[in-house]
Order: sequence, then C-alpha cells, then structure tokens
Amino acid sequence: MIDPDTQAGWATEAEAEAEDDAEEMPLSLRLSIADTLTLGNATCGFMAVYFTTTGILIPHLTGSDETGMARHSAATAVILMLCAAVFDLFDGLVARKLRSSPMGAELDNLSDLISFGLAPAYFVLVYGMVADDAHQRVSALAAVVVLLAVVLRLARFSCVTMKDGMFQGMPSPFGALTVISIVLLELPFVPTLLAIVGVAWLMVSRVEYPKPRGILAVAMLSWIVAAVGLLAAWAFDAPGGQLLLQTGCALQVVTGAVIPLFATARRVNTFRDNRREARAAQLP
Repeated sequence: MIDPDTQAGWATEAEAEAEDDAEEMPLSLRLSIADTLTLGNATCGFMAVYFTTTGILIPHLTGSDETGMARHSAATAVILMLCAAVFDLFDGLVARKLRSSPMGAELDNLSDLISFGLAPAYFVLVYGMVADDAHQRVSALAAVVVLLAVVLRLARFSCVTMKDGMFQGMPSPFGALTVISIVLLELPFVPTLLAIVGVAWLMVSRVEYPKPRGILAVAMLSWIVAAVGLLAAWAFDAPGGQLLLQTGCALQVVTGAVIPLFATARRVNTFRDNRREARAAQLP
C-alpha cells in the first residue's frame, strides 16, 4: 500500500514484526555458517557414542556373537569422529573467511569436548568392557584421564595466548584419533593403557604443534579421507582390510610420537642458538 501523503510504501504488519524481532534478537543468538559446521561437529560426536553403545556395548552385554555388527559399528563410530574433525577443520576456515558469531568460540569448545573428549573416552571405556585381556576398572580410569585431559586442554586454549600458527599441547582432534588408533591396534592391555595415558599427557603438555593451515590442512584432510577408506575396508572385511587398518593406525600413533620429538629438538636448538648469541654479544 502507498501512503497518499508521503507516497511511501507502508510495511505490512508481518514485515514490521519481523523487523522488530530481528532488532530485538541479541547478536549472541544469531548462528553463523561457521557455527552450523560446529554443531555438525557436536552431532557427529554424539552419534559416535550412540553407535559405540548400540553396536558394541549392548551386543556384548546381551551375549551376541555377531562380530561383524561390532566391526561395522566400531568403524562407523570412528568415521563419525573423523567427520567431526573435518567439521572442526572447516569451521575455523569459514569463520576466518566470513564471520563468526560472538558465541562461536564457546560452541567450538563445547563441540570439541563432545567429539574429542567424551566420544574417545567412552570408546576406551567400552574397550575395557569387551576386550578379553582388559581390566574394566583400569580402563575406566584411563577413560577419565582422557576426558579430563581434553577438558583441561580446551580450558587452557581459551585462556592462554599462543604465537600465531601454533597450539600448545596436542590438539584434541589429533589426540582423540590417536587414542582410537591405539585401541584399534589391539595391542596387549598394558602397552595400550600406557600409550593412551601418554597421549593424554601430550594434550596437556607444553609441546607446540602447528595449526592445520594451508598445505598442512590439505594433508590432514587427505589423511582423514584415507582413514575413512581404511575403516570401510576393515568394516566390510575386504581382503587385507585388517592389515591396512593396523598400518594406518600405526602411522597415526607414530606421527603422534614423532611430532613432540621434533618440537623438543627445535626448542633445544633455539635455546642453544640464543645462548650463543648472548655469549657473542658479551664478548668485547
């Protein structure tokens, strides 16, 4: 409709209410595209817990002998955690390119806690209940250690400012995938337990890890795609699927162990170089 006096268009009642709602909605309640990806991360983590429960734990408790179902469910749970890592990778990239809502950082931490804290810790807990040589209570303690390590790491990430391009401590997605790889290797219980606790320590350590940007982000995404293929081959009992999966898990664990060694060697070399420069500056 047109106002005959002002020749201006009259807004309909619905349009006026929509504008009022938009003005009244706090900025903190408006989700961005990056936030939607972050929520996808949380959803994948929750569904990983669901498949671990329904496909591994419940059949074990009910005495089911369907090992194929357990294999499929384990593979699905790990694939969902890998998908959560992809969402976690892309929500940061999208937030830098577009915009992020004021609650983006909080959503990211909460989603990471579900996908890379609760889900892998629960996976370790269930492993302790279904594995033949595992001890349930000790596995439960290891699961708590993993969960608390992720909680402490995410809390420190919110409080500590690091130099650009670096993380302090093993990133929680990398740590979660390393913990899962250790379990899937099916090593004896004691080495498995020690390796899991070692990964938890690395997550709260001061070891510096590079952020997945540029070529490193492409490499990480390629590794995730390859890991999904390995899990699919294992789940469907493809020829050599078990060997391929164990090879991939071993590479993940070796990478998790090698990066701290390189980071420590770099810190030692930097310290030595600084001492040499200081001594050279003191010389007449």
